[in-house]
Amino acid sequence: MLMEIIRKRRSVRSYKEEAVPNEIIKEIIEASRLAPSAKNLQEWKFIIVKDEEKRKALYKAAKNQQFVKEAPIIIAGVATYTNYVMTNGVPACYVDLAIAMEHIALAAAEKGIGTCWIGAFYQDEAKRILEVPDDCVIVALMTLGYPKEELKPMEKRRKDLEEILCWGKFC
Repeated sequence: MLMEIIRKRRSVRSYKEEAVPNEIIKEIIEASRLAPSAKNLQEWKFIIVKDEEKRKALYKAAKNQQFVKEAPIIIAGVATYTNYVMTNGVPACYVDLAIAMEHIALAAAEKGIGTCWIGAFYQDEAKRILEVPDDCVIVALMTLGYPKEELKPMEKRRKDLEEILCWGKFC
């Protein structure tokens, strides 16, 4: 079942105008709450943007990408603590938010709801629109809504497993 959901999930850039009920949004966000995080800090907030004026402003902050304007919901994944660096030298907040946001994408796909990750946005502008404090970082934006075309498993252009899988050492 999980692999079917993973195969069904895709970046949706065309949405119906149909609203997603708040109860379903909460169920989807619950998946992010259950995501792992470094030291179990869970230093994140998820801002659900349904207001049309704020969505239009985020559309502009996201480099005028049409699907951002069309989506009925935009989610901002915000790191509330950015100073913890894991032993490997990587700031934990970016990894933690990526895991949590992907949990959102998979939970949405399970319900037939589409999402699309957005990294192409202007941080300062998005923070101003959403009133995010200076010491926080919006790691990603994500559109969410009912896709115009039904989500169903499909072949995705991906490298062969042999190209990405190494055994015991870098290959």
